[in-house]
Amino acid sequence: MEKFKVNFKPLGKIAEAKKGADLLSVAVASGIYINSSCGGEGVCGRCKVVIKKGKYKTEPTGRISHDEKKKGYVLACLTTVEGDLEVYVPKESRLDLDKIKEEDARLHRLKGIYSETAEVDKGKPIISEEIFKHSPVSTKVYVELPEPTLEDSVSDYERLIREIKNRYDIDIIQAGLRNIRRLGSILRHSDWKVTVTLGKRNETTEVVIIEPGDSSKENYGIAFDIGTTTVSGQLINLNTKEILGTKATYNKQIAFGDDVITRIIFATEENGLERLHHAVIDNMNAIIRELVDENNIPLNRVTGVMCAGNTTMMHLLLRVDPTHIRREPYVSTANFVPVIRAAEAGIKVHPRGLLACIPGVSTYIGGDIVAGVIACGIDNEEKLTLLIDVGTNGEIVLGNKEWMACCSASAGPAFEGSGVSAGMRAIGGAIEKIEINSKLETKVKTIGNVKPMGICGSGYINLISEMFKQGIIDRDGKINKTLKNKRIRKIDGEYEYVVVFKNKACCGYDIVIKESDIDNLKRSKGAIYSAASILVKKFGLAFQDIDKIYIAGGFGTFLNIESAISIGILPDLDKKKFKFVGNSSLIGAREILLSYDTMKKAEEVARKMTYIELSKDTSYMDEYVSSLFFPHTDLEKFPTVSKKVKR
Repeated sequence: MEKFKVNFKPLGKIAEAKKGADLLSVAVASGIYINSSCGGEGVCGRCKVVIKKGKYKTEPTGRISHDEKKKGYVLACLTTVEGDLEVYVPKESRLDLDKIKEEDARLHRLKGIYSETAEVDKGKPIISEEIFKHSPVSTKVYVELPEPTLEDSVSDYERLIREIKNRYDIDIIQAGLRNIRRLGSILRHSDWKVTVTLGKRNETTEVVIIEPGDSSKENYGIAFDIGTTTVSGQLINLNTKEILGTKATYNKQIAFGDDVITRIIFATEENGLERLHHAVIDNMNAIIRELVDENNIPLNRVTGVMCAGNTTMMHLLLRVDPTHIRREPYVSTANFVPVIRAAEAGIKVHPRGLLACIPGVSTYIGGDIVAGVIACGIDNEEKLTLLIDVGTNGEIVLGNKEWMACCSASAGPAFEGSGVSAGMRAIGGAIEKIEINSKLETKVKTIGNVKPMGICGSGYINLISEMFKQGIIDRDGKINKTLKNKRIRKIDGEYEYVVVFKNKACCGYDIVIKESDIDNLKRSKGAIYSAASILVKKFGLAFQDIDKIYIAGGFGTFLNIESAISIGILPDLDKKKFKFVGNSSLIGAREILLSYDTMKKAEEVARKMTYIELSKDTSYMDEYVSSLFFPHTDLEKFPTVSKKVKR
């Protein structure tokens, strides 16, 4: 088949493409990240590129304006290669990996949970890391065996196990045939001095690796949070518990859809599951390689990997068909997955290294939420505690050490920067704090203190709160057309508010919030609040009965609790009750990697939690509809806010 070259500018990458291949697929195959949230269906309009020269075919779409067509704009997913091409990828269509690696690494380099509305890395730890015994998923022990004699003639394997049991408090040890076959030779060539890697695998201790000499001081593991949007990993010294490095990157599966449902549908296509699996494995292997290279650690010294993620992400990671997750009665293939060899999933660490996945509760409450519960210590709390994890799905956990219940609501990706015109992840250039004065002028703060490029989740919460406070929008989220101000304008039949004019932005265009953006954000906040409200009511409780509320999610390094309350995403309570914890999934994954006791506790938590299916609760829809106002239809639920509402 005829092949052509596609030169992606200004990225400096030249890809080889078959005739008729769509540009989005060509980009993904070449490791080029282009915004896309609809799985290449031509619906989201986010994969805009400019054809500078060359032969191509493109389908008509309403997502490209008349002016953009004149400039050569097309949708990458609807454009096929018919000859050599030069393609320009505009800034708004790019996913900036360098910035997400830099900024998300800073956000995720946490040693505990941090509190209140202050910047995450300046807070104070809420829980101790010493709650659980240090017993990593894989442990190295160095042993010097007495040589066999006529008086001590037990077999090599029995000799090894005897020596380990004499030194360490281990009851059951087993070894695979491969290690037994190699044992005699290794012992005699190493003068009976060996390092044994013991792995905690499915209720037993297994001899995972036997190697000559003493390498017991070199034992490392990787904790992963496999998010729908972002994949984050930490390299951990399993002996000292030291965090040696953190990396984060966009999940390459984004090219096949922003949300899990779109990806499940894509998995049913020919080679769809395989492509989704390899996309996330490529992410993980790239992170592992970067981390070990930066720390001058041989890859074969990484012996354990711990993964947290939602149920769909875990299915795709393990190449398990996720089809039935979205079909009634919504049943996953597995919530508890046995510990396996990392190589079985395609993860490149020591060939016999172990991979463990944190267990999930149900189809829509995965191991990432269980990890969050562990990180926040909810299972140790005497008083009632609430965990709200804001992502594409809003997951809620209510309970204490005696009982726990949970639910999930489809919040959409708006607070993660998708589906809104100026939205972006919490990376460098993202606006995270906004002030609007009485003249409707804005003052913004960006992550990294650089020129603004867009708005992240915490920025949108702050922005809507400020717009509401200044009377720019009403309780329905509609822009006040009677205000005469240069920042309020009507473009293509829709009203919008200019947050930053293009001369002060780095993206080359005005950063705005449109009424349609406000609608999307209103639906997201409504889904989260109503899910929490119904879960609390389900047990005859009120928000006032809750002692502590943890907020998790990829908002950025800051979340203004007062703003979140004023728009109705959080209940109207004393803000001292709220603790912003950032990526609780990654923190929990690290703690579980370092402690087998914590792994057992995670299993206990997953079994203990009762899942409440909101789609079967008619009161949820009533509550949701009521919450589609700022802050809520019922102002009595928000007494503090109602005093400030401009009538």
